[in-house]
Amino acid sequence: MNQTTKQFPSQHGNTPAHTKCARVAVISSSWHRDIVANGTAAIRAELRRTSGPPGELDHFEVPGAFEIPLHAKRLAASGVYDAIIACGLVVNGGIYRHEFVASAVIDGLMRVQLETDIPVFSAVLTPRDFHEHEEHQQFFSQHFIKKGTEAAQACIETLASLSKLPGRDG
Repeated sequence: MNQTTKQFPSQHGNTPAHTKCARVAVISSSWHRDIVANGTAAIRAELRRTSGPPGELDHFEVPGAFEIPLHAKRLAASGVYDAIIACGLVVNGGIYRHEFVASAVIDGLMRVQLETDIPVFSAVLTPRDFHEHEEHQQFFSQHFIKKGTEAAQACIETLASLSKLPGRDG
């Protein structure tokens, strides 16, 4: 795990938002790691590109997407992180309905941010149809790059907009 040195606004402490580096945690599932890793790499690249000096974010890997919300809750409750980004792939594997897992993960992530006041972003993709052939693997690998970039951009913009609102530090 490496700490980030990003220069976007912080939600914690008494330091003015523009002088404190935000800490961001990325939680990714290891299921389909070769595909999901593209989202994590895109998040890292976009935060470096848009947020000042290069730095690393704290990265946590969990077995599957179902485990992401609990990790997000504990990381948010730790008081260490200003934002959390989740990255995973929920596919219909035939054992249980992927709609249930997808709904549980997304609902869980929303609850975490509303209960902890720490923004949580999702690059958890939930395709209805995913097959283990090269075409789908390539498509979703590329799609994770796009979604990781979008999640990082949403993180930066949300932290900036939250820093202007009255409340926690403002």
